[in-house]
Amino acid sequence: MATAETEKEKRFYATGKRKRSVARVYLTPAGKGAILINTTPLDRYFGRLSSRQIVKQPLVAAKLEDKVDLYINVFGGGLSGQADAIKHGIAKALVAYDANLRKPLKAGGFLTRDARKVERKKPGQKGARARYQFSKR
Repeated sequence: MATAETEKEKRFYATGKRKRSVARVYLTPAGKGAILINTTPLDRYFGRLSSRQIVKQPLVAAKLEDKVDLYINVFGGGLSGQADAIKHGIAKALVAYDANLRKPLKAGGFLTRDARKVERKKPGQKGARARYQFSKR
C-alpha cells in the first residue's frame, strides 16, 4: 500500500507565467493523458481549438501526450495569456520529471518565458502611447 508521502513524491510541480496569467502545473507520471484546468477538462475550459493546441505543444514535443496526467490551477489575465502560461508551466514540469527532455523543449522555445507585458497608461494621456487630439484653435 502506498502512503501519502510516496504519492506526493510522484507529482512534479512547476509554475508558468505569461502577461498577467500564472499557472501552477502538477504533473503525475504513469497517467492516461488527462488534463484538468481549475477542475475542468481541457476541452471545456478552452473553447478555441488553437488554445487547446498551444497547451498540448510541450507534450507533443516530448512525446508524452497519453503518458502523464496534468492538474493545473491558472488565474489572472485572459484565455490567451492563460494558455501560454500553462504551456510554459507544462514544459518546466516535464523538465522536472525528466531532465533529458530539456533539449527538445528548449529547442521548441517552450522553456523561455515571454516577458512582454502591457505598457501602463500615462497621466494626462488617453493610453500608454495614445494622446488626446490637439486643437490649434
